[in-house]
Amino acid sequence: MADKIYVGRRKTSVARVFLRNGSGKVTINKRNFEDFFTVDVHRDTVLQPFKVTDTLGKYDVFVNVNGGGITGQAEAIRLGIARALVGINEDYREVLKAEGFLRRDPRMVERKKYGQPKARKRFQFSKR
Repeated sequence: MADKIYVGRRKTSVARVFLRNGSGKVTINKRNFEDFFTVDVHRDTVLQPFKVTDTLGKYDVFVNVNGGGITGQAEAIRLGIARALVGINEDYREVLKAEGFLRRDPRMVERKKYGQPKARKRFQFSKR
């Protein structure tokens, strides 16, 4: 069984995921799943690995997540759950990999440069 903690990351969010046999209860930062993610899109994102592997309602999920915004946290949890499912059953790897759930999204916020208001934006050019 997955008595191991699996880590998922996205942008600056870090999620530590623990799966246990159960009824499908999801607890995030000791809060109820619906209370933590109020938007349906984020809830669906978190549950995608279960839907793809037909394991929805078979495992209880315990998550500690911090950093970043709500979307980054949802996608970090999705990666952690996908990795945990592969840890439970190696047969899930092929399905999850085909959906792209085992790939860590490397996109990060570009740093602000000096002499500019943002990373790419320039101050208005004045010819005179």
